Amino acid sequence: MADARPAVPTWDRRRWVLLLVLSGNMILDAIEGSILVPAFGALTTELGRSAWETQWLLAGFAAGFAALLPTGPALAVRFGRKRVYLAAMALFALASVVGGLTDDLSLLVATRVVKGAAAALTAPAGLAVIAAEFPAGAQQRRAISVYAVFGAAGFTTGLLLSGGLAALNWHLLFVFPAPVAIVLLIAAWRVIPDAPVGALPRLSKALVRNGSLVRSALGAAALNGGYLALLVVFAVQLHEVLGWATWQIALGLLPASVPLAVSVPFAGRYVARFGTAPMILAGAVATLAGHLLLVAGPDIRDYRGDVLPVLLLIEAGFVLSFAALNMQSTATVPAELRPIAVPLYQTGVQFGAALVLPVAVGIAVAADAYRPAAAVIAVAGLLAVLAASAEFRATRRPTADPGESHSLTTTVEAERSPS
Repeated sequence: MADARPAVPTWDRRRWVLLLVLSGNMILDAIEGSILVPAFGALTTELGRSAWETQWLLAGFAAGFAALLPTGPALAVRFGRKRVYLAAMALFALASVVGGLTDDLSLLVATRVVKGAAAALTAPAGLAVIAAEFPAGAQQRRAISVYAVFGAAGFTTGLLLSGGLAALNWHLLFVFPAPVAIVLLIAAWRVIPDAPVGALPRLSKALVRNGSLVRSALGAAALNGGYLALLVVFAVQLHEVLGWATWQIALGLLPASVPLAVSVPFAGRYVARFGTAPMILAGAVATLAGHLLLVAGPDIRDYRGDVLPVLLLIEAGFVLSFAALNMQSTATVPAELRPIAVPLYQTGVQFGAALVLPVAVGIAVAADAYRPAAAVIAVAGLLAVLAASAEFRATRRPTADPGESHSLTTTVEAERSPS
């Protein structure tokens, strides 16, 4: 008698290639968020501009990302996920080529904004495709874990690439993503499914008023904005005060990125044990402690004594809170509204970088000192603590529903990097 049980789908070659393409896209986006940070001081010198003008290369990418994130899913519904994905990847590659061929800062900033916008169009597709193509259960969880690890490793990869590429020619920092994007584009054209996308839920007042989503977005925005601004401050100080080369700065900033990349596979386990709200609050407090240490400490004259302790505290805050923030953001959002809630949360994360960095660097340039920037960063850290405290109190109310399931499936997109 024939076995009537349905066959268990296997990971065929196309699925593996599909996962590698999506993961490669995720790591490429994360690289873009960090590749200019170690070279910030050198770029400012090479371009002959002020630090406030140069910082738009970083803030512009985050702004472009934040601006188009909310509309990405809607465009996929209207024009088709594969068509939007391929068009965005081609635009990303083209902007990279243009950026690598110019010395004009305005054009460089424009290409970074375009690349941020293109990344915002490809980002929402990753988990949606994985959810559709990989069977629910162990296979899907494994695929999501691979996807998350690639994203978390991207920030560190960007730092390391910055040190190597800048030593050859600073133009390579901008043009490097082009060949990678072209390879991903060709592979995506072959393996991204051209399946119809279901109707997208509308943005409702209930979603905007969802306290957990709003508090998580505000907390993540403050943490991410303060983090990027802090790294830029240190990159400038290490370059100008200690005379470090870009590759030395890249290595010096690794303690602020490697622990998060290593901890991502275990994030769900720790959240399940301690809960999202306590971890978010602990992370925000550790981050603020790092900010205050920078404000109150002596002038930066030594890496081990003046820089490293701050970096370790900041990264401890991210290890504790960032995955928990991602999970908590949609914990009380109905499943049918999550396709629009996740981009809203991600918009907040990117908007934090686009806002805090220009303010902090602008104040530092005006005062001709880094401490005013450190104060701005500390204010961002304080806002993160306030948002985390409000979330902690909300989860302790008798009416709160702490039993909501937390799934990396709906939130891992924001794991691509701290920025």
